[in-house]
Amino acid sequence: FKGGDTCEYLLSSGRFLGEKVWQPHSCMMHKYKNSEAKNCLIDKHVVFIGDSRIRQLFYSFIKLINPQVKEEGIKHGNIPFEDKSASIKVDFLWYPEVNGSMRQRIRSWTEGSVAKPHIIVVGAATWSIKIHNGSSEALAQYKINITSIAPLLEKLAISSDVYWVLQDPVYEDMLSESRKMITNEKIDAYNEAAVRILNSSSRNSKAKVKVFSVSKLIAQETIMKSADGLHLPESSRDTNAMILMNVYCNKIMKPIDGSCCQPQPPLTLIQKIAFCFFTLSIIGYLIISLIHRNNYRKNKLCTDLESGEEKKPAISTPNVSTLEILLHCFCKLGLIMTYFYLCDRANLFMKENKFYTHSSFFIPIVYILVLGVFYTENTKETKVLNREQTDEWKGWMQLVILIYHISGASTFLPVYMHIRVLVAAYLFQTGYGHFSYFWIKGDFGVYRVCQVLFRLNFLVVVLCIVMDRPYQFYYFVPLVTVWFMIIYATLAVWPQIVQKKANGNCLWHFGLLLKLICLLTCIYFLSYSQGAFEKIFSFWPLSKCFELNGNVYEWWFRWKLDRYVVFHGMLFAFIYLALQKRQMISEGKGDPLFSNRVSNVLLFISIVSFLTYSIWASSCKNKTECNELHPSVSVVQILAFILIRNIPGYVRSVYSSFFAWFGKISLELFICQYHIWLAADTKGILVLIPGYPMFNVLVSTFIFVCVAHEISQITNDLAQIVVPKDNSTLLKRLLCIAGFFSGLHFFSAMQDQSRH
Repeated sequence: FKGGDTCEYLLSSGRFLGEKVWQPHSCMMHKYKNSEAKNCLIDKHVVFIGDSRIRQLFYSFIKLINPQVKEEGIKHGNIPFEDKSASIKVDFLWYPEVNGSMRQRIRSWTEGSVAKPHIIVVGAATWSIKIHNGSSEALAQYKINITSIAPLLEKLAISSDVYWVLQDPVYEDMLSESRKMITNEKIDAYNEAAVRILNSSSRNSKAKVKVFSVSKLIAQETIMKSADGLHLPESSRDTNAMILMNVYCNKIMKPIDGSCCQPQPPLTLIQKIAFCFFTLSIIGYLIISLIHRNNYRKNKLCTDLESGEEKKPAISTPNVSTLEILLHCFCKLGLIMTYFYLCDRANLFMKENKFYTHSSFFIPIVYILVLGVFYTENTKETKVLNREQTDEWKGWMQLVILIYHISGASTFLPVYMHIRVLVAAYLFQTGYGHFSYFWIKGDFGVYRVCQVLFRLNFLVVVLCIVMDRPYQFYYFVPLVTVWFMIIYATLAVWPQIVQKKANGNCLWHFGLLLKLICLLTCIYFLSYSQGAFEKIFSFWPLSKCFELNGNVYEWWFRWKLDRYVVFHGMLFAFIYLALQKRQMISEGKGDPLFSNRVSNVLLFISIVSFLTYSIWASSCKNKTECNELHPSVSVVQILAFILIRNIPGYVRSVYSSFFAWFGKISLELFICQYHIWLAADTKGILVLIPGYPMFNVLVSTFIFVCVAHEISQITNDLAQIVVPKDNSTLLKRLLCIAGFFSGLHFFSAMQDQSRH
């Protein structure tokens, strides 16, 4: 990595992804909407000076502010534009040659009380070549004129943003007879003169004229599509305007997916405290390791010099202390969090925009599915949704979701709708798994609740601190956490109905169904009453957890999108366990789940239902309308998959250990991808090895998976210490956790106050 300003890369280098998507070298370019452009340029004055090519850039720029603008101005004259709602002025000044007239206009801004424009975009050369028939005298005069203008531009660059646009190449075969003297060789000579002269006298880095050379690269790829061989096609000049907008606005608007020209965010108070904590943990662990190593050296095998025999001292290996385990975990976690920060907060590694193609999504999907088949093994038990099978299900779903994210497949609606079913299936498993546990075990103790909450939230809480992100940003964890608490509250509230109690009296089954009906009614009410939902989650301290950008709308939208599927999972678990208790299903190895006739009918219906949903999802035209139907119909494909996977005895008796391995760390994979596989908070792709996309994905994926696996182990180790089984010790730990969050809230309040 060469270091330096990403603005230089944005202005000078890049490549096309496909035909129209421009990818700057090393950073991500934000696509500005009209409202964002207005907010950035409010009360600003922008001036474009030059010939017809600069006029093209002027029109593309003002269309970012107002798309309704038509190119109806005078061709060889000045063109004003004003947006009164945002007090934005953008002017085009017709100066087709770098001469005394252009110099006089620029000088007027450096002298007297005339208000200086905030942005100045200058460029001209082709008219000089055309009028003087490409003579060498014209080039010499061009150099003299630029030399006289350069100090004025550098003076303006102290307080304004000044850009010199290099001349784009032409498509010589398409040029008219009157323009045949404009050759790429002469254009290169004029550009070389401009680059050599501009900033040659500047000693102040702030007084530099920014050379807009990226337009040349874009033109080299697209000038063949030009209508006259001289002017760029509309898509290319729109790209240039968007680059110009990114150069100026990214440092003001700070878009998440616009890493170009954005400075590294300063460390917050909480981040500094976290850094000190992890540093002390690493130092503490090293000290303990050195002490143990020293003790080992003293107690190692010693040689009796007289007899030549080795004597082993009778010393037993001491048990590893709780403090050492803690320091070891926090030492590893500190190193991992440093990598997280360097990847997605420091401007150390490159980031690139996503670009979707069908091959970039479907080829990896086919590859991992084929790979998973090669790791088929027999399950330890053959029950419906046994542990190996659910791990396998989570594993392949997580891998598909990861490929979906890195390929940018959310832009393709049929894929988006199928991925929504996978997310719903995770929540279905949440409802199924937690209901089954509480129903069978009847364990509503605090220990169980704390264990689940710790395992779900530990990594996210650490990332909120280290990466300075709100809890709701990692939306899936809040979602499963809230649904776990809803399941717990539904079953734990009086009367507590569990399987043991229900077996004694069948009426308890109706009592549980009544509870589930009440839960469904509450879900239905909250899904259609945004106001009531927002009131519940706007109370402190819930508001601190569930607000995003100052409101809880995003949280309501996420919750509403899969509002019924957890209930469906609970209901499925209840029906399945009731059938299992009454021995109405056969779960022996190799046996079909029901009688042959019933199994065949259900299998046929499941396959038809599965394909019907896929056809419907693939024919979706409107995302909003499909999202409205999704909560009610997603369960169709989930249940169809469960039946297809479990009705045939052989299929139920095997699983893919490859997918199951990933399933065990699926939560960590889902969360870690935000910062060390993707970039810019999932908006882009992390680039560790530029120039080699496939090799980069292999390396970053290997590190990403290893880190997720390590964090899973750290979480399990810490869960044993932080959430002990002894109730009195657990109470003390909970008081410590309450103190930790109180301190976190205090420092957060201090942080917010200093920001304002």
